[in-house]
Amino acid sequence: MESPFKEDVVRGKVALITGGGSGIGLEICTQFGRHGASIAIMGRRKQVLDSAVSALQSLGIKAVGFEGDVRNQEDAKRVVESTFRHFGRLDILVNAAAGNFLVSAEDLSPNGFKTVMDIDTVGTFTMCREALKYLKKGGPGRSSSGGGTILNISATLHYTAAWYQIHVSAAKAAIDGITRNLALEWGTDYDIRVNGIAPGPISGTPGMSKLAPEEIDNKAREYMPLYKLGEKWDIAMAALYLASDAGKYVNGTTLIVDGGLWLSRPRHLPKEAVQQLSRAAEKRSRNAPVGVPTSKL
Repeated sequence: MESPFKEDVVRGKVALITGGGSGIGLEICTQFGRHGASIAIMGRRKQVLDSAVSALQSLGIKAVGFEGDVRNQEDAKRVVESTFRHFGRLDILVNAAAGNFLVSAEDLSPNGFKTVMDIDTVGTFTMCREALKYLKKGGPGRSSSGGGTILNISATLHYTAAWYQIHVSAAKAAIDGITRNLALEWGTDYDIRVNGIAPGPISGTPGMSKLAPEEIDNKAREYMPLYKLGEKWDIAMAALYLASDAGKYVNGTTLIVDGGLWLSRPRHLPKEAVQQLSRAAEKRSRNAPVGVPTSKL
């Protein structure tokens, strides 16, 4: 799909993306690169990193990969510093690394719960903390005129509740809290904008293959407002908006990109039945004697 943004909308900026070797993270890398940014990817698997960097470079994008685990503070510090040494600056941090699997609450071990919290929540905070001195106004490689941008990839699971996702719901709720608090503190002190993106079900991602391995059936489509899965491109465009000057006055928000799915509920009645009930209620109301509640007719 053709981008609605100018091709130089993030030109000259350097973006570090955790979990950028595949899925949504890789698409964000690709679109940032196509719009002028230099890309650093952090991931645990060398083969995945090398493949992603090669794909980006084949598109003419300046890209480099660094092995590291966001749960490890030393890894986080090393990768952030390596990104700065390689490109001479850091403007955008995208925290896209995440862990997920389906499991009922009673079958989830404390260690399994902790693992997801460590990757998603602790990893997000650790990366933000290590990147701070490079992103803040007047930091290394930056002028005193403004700070950088942080984007945290969240979800909508915790807005209500989600079956077999207690660990991820807790982790993403905490990420949203991190986003708001850092937006307040670092926006005020260092001119750093901190926002989040909450994707819905996105086709062609590892998450969809693990959490919804079969195509959405017709029953599910009845309560999906736009009746379709999102694309990785949709999330990357949201990231471009928030990271570019188009979103320069947006701070502390988590942008939901799910086609309205989080608002949806299964229909209790077909639309035609609702219309018939409504007409019947109106008829009763018109024919009701004055002063007699229609509920008693």
